[in-house]
Amino acid sequence: MTEENTSTHPLLNIDDLTTSFFIDSSIFRAVDSVNLTLHRGEIFGLVGESGSGKTMTALSILRLVPPPGRIERGKVIFEGRDLVRIPAKEMQKIRGNKISMIFQEPMTSLNPVFKIGDQIAEILETHTEFSKKEIKERTIELLMRVGFNEAEKRYIQYPHQLSGGQRQRILIAMAIACNPSLVIADEPTTALDVATQSLILSLLQNLMVEHRTAMLFITHNLNVIKQLARRIGIMYAGRIMELNSVNDFFTDPLHPYSKGLVESIIGLERNERRLKAIPGSVPRLSELPRGCKFHPRCAFVMEICKTREPPVTQITNEKWVRCYLYRN
Repeated sequence: MTEENTSTHPLLNIDDLTTSFFIDSSIFRAVDSVNLTLHRGEIFGLVGESGSGKTMTALSILRLVPPPGRIERGKVIFEGRDLVRIPAKEMQKIRGNKISMIFQEPMTSLNPVFKIGDQIAEILETHTEFSKKEIKERTIELLMRVGFNEAEKRYIQYPHQLSGGQRQRILIAMAIACNPSLVIADEPTTALDVATQSLILSLLQNLMVEHRTAMLFITHNLNVIKQLARRIGIMYAGRIMELNSVNDFFTDPLHPYSKGLVESIIGLERNERRLKAIPGSVPRLSELPRGCKFHPRCAFVMEICKTREPPVTQITNEKWVRCYLYRN
């Protein structure tokens, strides 16, 4: 399906990506027929509540799905190669080098017994042929690029000696160490205060522009996407329910789930005493309903929604939706 015409050859093209967990005799589908295109220099927002499949989509791209999960079908074409099918050794050369990931919780992503400088240097040792001197110089440079004035001091510190925002900046330095083509940022600002969050977002945006790096930004925070991304995908129960431009999404969301998300943040912005929350919660993988996965929470539900999965309806070249409201 067509999503964007800015480039004949997209950097990342995900087609029918499906990841499942096989437990006893049951199959639990965490990522279900995901289609997504990402272009060089683009920041794409992948949004949804906790448990919607956002992180598992990212781990599938990197082939880091934990057992008993595995990619069941689909393609992940990156720079012309299908990451699902290349040998494991080739994937190791791409992971952390061509594609890097910024994880949500820096304290669990950094090794507490190794110095900050050594952890950044390890990435350069793995993926470059720099000398030890060049690696140290590059590490100091990276620390300065992510906003550390006393870079040499930070180089010899341990993770516990830094604040949450500082640790997050270390993860960003590690992610950009090899000048990747794609950075996957998984909720990188969730545990940070507003001021630090703003600093991190500005830093990421500048780094992406500077090197024309693409970024898949995963979050449940629509306000972050509003200021950062150009396109947005709304994920629910393992499926992307809507793909839209950010501008159109906030003025005219398509899917009932999207409408509920937008209405909830409008209520916050207006300081309304009673917020418009979407009833219910994302179903567990073991309790997915038949038909449209959102129908038990949908204000516009029809009988067909309860039994048949809605197909994709293409609205324009840049937007589509999975909903029977648009079938005609």
